Amino acid sequence: MTPAAGDRSDEVFSRLRQARIERGISRRDLASALGIHYQTVGYLERGEYSPSLALALRAAEMFDLPVEALFSLRPFPQVGDQGH
Repeated sequence: MTPAAGDRSDEVFSRLRQARIERGISRRDLASALGIHYQTVGYLERGEYSPSLALALRAAEMFDLPVEALFSLRPFPQVGDQGH
């Protein structure tokens, strides 16, 4: 269902933390690789900051994933919720 124009939210949901932890990458190392401050990684992971398109694309490229696997306008399903 598409939200009405007045209901649109700019919230971006992130799987960045999950991808980073699965690959054993620290926040500082990820920040260095992406050219951002390490605190920005935390903001992105908690959904307190929405990435620019360029930053989202760099992160996706770094993890060799499509950008929509890392960032979404809708909450990601929890593990075990898929198919229900």
